[in-house]
Amino acid sequence: MIFRWDARWRYWAACVERMHVNPPARPRGARRGGGKRWVTYLLVPGAAAAAPVCAAPAPDMPARYPAKPIRLIASGVGGAGDFAGRLIAAALTQRLGQQVVVDNRPGGVTPGEILRKAQPDGYTLMMTGFVTWLAPFMRDHVPFDPLRDFVPVTLAITSPNVLVTHPALGVKSVRELIALARQKPGALNYAASGIGNSNHIAGEMFKAMAGVNITAVPYRGASLALNDVLGGRVEMMFATVNAAGPHVAAGRLTALGVTTAMPSPVAPDLPTVASAGLPGYESAATIGVLARAGMPPAVVNLLQREMARYLHSAPARERLLKAGIEAVGSTPQAFAAIIREDRRVKGRIIRDAGIRME
Repeated sequence: MIFRWDARWRYWAACVERMHVNPPARPRGARRGGGKRWVTYLLVPGAAAAAPVCAAPAPDMPARYPAKPIRLIASGVGGAGDFAGRLIAAALTQRLGQQVVVDNRPGGVTPGEILRKAQPDGYTLMMTGFVTWLAPFMRDHVPFDPLRDFVPVTLAITSPNVLVTHPALGVKSVRELIALARQKPGALNYAASGIGNSNHIAGEMFKAMAGVNITAVPYRGASLALNDVLGGRVEMMFATVNAAGPHVAAGRLTALGVTTAMPSPVAPDLPTVASAGLPGYESAATIGVLARAGMPPAVVNLLQREMARYLHSAPARERLLKAGIEAVGSTPQAFAAIIREDRRVKGRIIRDAGIRME
């Protein structure tokens, strides 16, 4: 096969610029610049597979991405999304060669409003949970449309809750709790760490699916909510595994089940709420990465691939598991399907329960 050398040299120069691979040595006798000499190369079977390949960039991929730092918007400091976001940011910084900076903003609609105003260039991302795609069900005025304005990149993590009760309640299983709640309608209360939070939605789903009358008691934070359950002032709560675990081990709380559809490695000794008495029940906190709609698909795919590689790694899974978090790293399509299902199921629960956020 015959190549013109000066064209081939420019081809490899582009590779060096874009991919940082080394060009082949200039053959002896080959002319520099625009010489008209032709050089013959014999392609040996198997050699092409071993040689570096410079694939042309996808039509929608910027020539140099990323060429500057990337901003990852996250909600309050200290939550599961913030913790996982910082791990992902550090991994992307190493893998992409540009700094990924976590920008913590107040919860609610503020992070989504910032992302909606950003350019769809891949330099502004958002780490968020269902509070973003369910916001229109809980607020009268939302400064973004979660389906129109954002594009899913990956479902990064899930954080299951654990259904716990005060030992004085005397129940040992989900079935016993449902039976007691049906015997005493309106007598049982459950603590929620805030209006519209994952444990609030979990409680309302339990209430609707079990057909029981239990009352939500919202608090300003998970620690305040859990303290009142520990003190016996509230009977039950859908708490995080890490917060409830030590109290369960000490006998101060009774754990009845995890809220995931399948048994969770976060709490391997507990059954699911579904298998323990409420078939079909599932309600875990889901947190993923969204980008501005209109971002080039090639950039979406690059970011998803690098995030998933990290989240699927053993060190990442182990570190997140110790924090009571399950690593996922889904495809954009799978994340989009989860968002649609959340809006279908949890949106109905929110409307029926009359949950409103100010």
